[in-house]
Amino acid sequence: MSSTQHFSGFIHLFGNPNVGKSSLVHALCGQKLAIITERPQTTRHRIFVIYNDDTHQAIFSDAPGRIKEPQYKLQERMNIHAHAGIYDADLILFVTTPEEKLDPDQVESIKKTKVPVLLIVNKSDLFSQEKAEAARQAWLSLYPFSHSFIVSALENKGTPELLETLLKSLPEGPAYFPKDEMSDRHERFFIAELIRETIFESYYDEIPYSSEVQVQDFKDSEKDNKPFAKIYVYIFVERDSQKAILLGQHGKSIKELGIQARKKIEDFLGHPIYLDLQVKTEKNWRNNPEVLKKYGY
Repeated sequence: MSSTQHFSGFIHLFGNPNVGKSSLVHALCGQKLAIITERPQTTRHRIFVIYNDDTHQAIFSDAPGRIKEPQYKLQERMNIHAHAGIYDADLILFVTTPEEKLDPDQVESIKKTKVPVLLIVNKSDLFSQEKAEAARQAWLSLYPFSHSFIVSALENKGTPELLETLLKSLPEGPAYFPKDEMSDRHERFFIAELIRETIFESYYDEIPYSSEVQVQDFKDSEKDNKPFAKIYVYIFVERDSQKAILLGQHGKSIKELGIQARKKIEDFLGHPIYLDLQVKTEKNWRNNPEVLKKYGY
């Protein structure tokens, strides 16, 4: 291979919610950008996470999981993101788990593409090797995948071999992003996502799904001659009763949320911050097209 050769391409992850697509991207790229929780439908936006080395740039498209029966306009927008990457990718990773039932509808979706589709049976750490292998063979009977892998993104098992195959499969091409970039998204986006991740970890029932996080202001400054930032955030919910739950008695819950989120944001930015969280009600925002557009959906 000539020293001037460079290989690049877009790799789209397709699959149902909660099969570990974001975890897989993080394992392959060696960095955590998209949020991860044990709850389904955590990912709402399609983001690019970028792997770089001297001769390769792999741009992973981490998108929401496919929702069979959307109940809100927000979920309809999420489904658009889930399917969009199928049509502009160089490679597709079809991600499933050993316990997931065969779904011919999913296979019909990937039949529309003309690029290689790799089968990834994730979460193998939770099941026996026999069950994982049975799942692989069952899916292979439905579609001629170009490659198939049994992996555990959580334990980083099988992912080095998968990455090696992906890099070998990329077409020759230029770097689409600067080599020092990790994503196509800006800091504000990831700050909002870290707060939303903390909401998923701290609250139950409908609260995480009814919450939208928007960074209103981000002020870089210095404190004691060191980097410091003041970040002002609105958390929108759909009902006043949800607002009361998010705040908690005497503001105790929102204070704890702020403490946990601040730690994550400081780790992400690499310096201390001041974080101001305010909770507001935006009635029925998940079904309001104008509000969804304002929120970036």
